[in-house]
Amino acid sequence: MAVKYVCRHCQMPLGTFDNADVSEFRLGLHSLTLDERKRIIAYNSNGDVTVRVICDYCNQTLDSNPELALLSNPLQ
Repeated sequence: MAVKYVCRHCQMPLGTFDNADVSEFRLGLHSLTLDERKRIIAYNSNGDVTVRVICDYCNQTLDSNPELALLSNPLQ
């Protein structure tokens, strides 16, 4: 099982844990609400987990241009 982190806006890969011993508790994912888990975590058919977060570039862009957050896909 691998845990892959990707940017939810630009889809840039941000990192991967290939260790099957890494638990959701150690990654801090246990503290998410059920709704947050549905939006952020995807369980793939091969057993991998994809966690959708935001990269530094997209975060800085949204901080500088908050009106972009109103669009469904702000950073195309």
